[in-house]
Amino acid sequence: MCRHIACVGPEEPLGRLLVDPPHGLYRQSWAPRRQRHGTVNADGFGVGWYAEGDPVPARYRRAGPIWADLSFADLARVVRTGALLAAVRDATLSGADAEAAAAPYAAGRWLFSHNGAVTGWPGSLAALSRTLPPEDLLALEARNDSALVWALALARLRGGDGAGQALAGTVAEVAAAAPGSRLNLLLTDSETITATAWGDTLWYLAEPGRRTVVASEPYDDDPHWREVPDRTLLTASRTDVLLTPLKDLTEDLAPAPSEEARR
Repeated sequence: MCRHIACVGPEEPLGRLLVDPPHGLYRQSWAPRRQRHGTVNADGFGVGWYAEGDPVPARYRRAGPIWADLSFADLARVVRTGALLAAVRDATLSGADAEAAAAPYAAGRWLFSHNGAVTGWPGSLAALSRTLPPEDLLALEARNDSALVWALALARLRGGDGAGQALAGTVAEVAAAAPGSRLNLLLTDSETITATAWGDTLWYLAEPGRRTVVASEPYDDDPHWREVPDRTLLTASRTDVLLTPLKDLTEDLAPAPSEEARR
């Protein structure tokens, strides 16, 4: 389910990354080339981007397929940014949350997306949900697995974890509670990109010192695209990309602190 992409690099129109490439996210909404689960991503889409001098990203999200939104083509043609995160959605379960269920999710300077599904949702994460303060649960943007996974990751970020530690810890606790889950997570703050490959495809394209793109699948046939091995944490900036086996990071991670411990 789902395809997503994040980029940090020189300022350029949204469409140059999302619409113009021959196999860009726009086309991946109906014809993904490497999607392992599902075939069409028509249950919503979203793009978040950063304007120069403003650390808080803007978002444009809709409940329907990206190709049916005639306004998006104009938006993508003229809006320029040096950092973005976008996604097209294939819903695991139908729901009433409409565009609120479409990534990217946001908090402060962060944008987040989840490509995958939590096994046994919602019962499998009931215990984990109780580790969150009630106000965090009440603030969930949608009633789906991705929104709760974001809440768990965000709690770690707010608790002082770095981006890589937050995603690795979230993957560890969700995978332990719901074995067999697919947990490709994607996070950016406009300067860095952090991602996990856990059960689905993830690729990156690096132009050191200029641009780094991280995506569910390549948007063109450039031979410099590299696939990220499964069970790997990716951390990237405009200048470099680091891959770390998640096994090395998750074995010694303590469970997320309880609500009482956070108070």
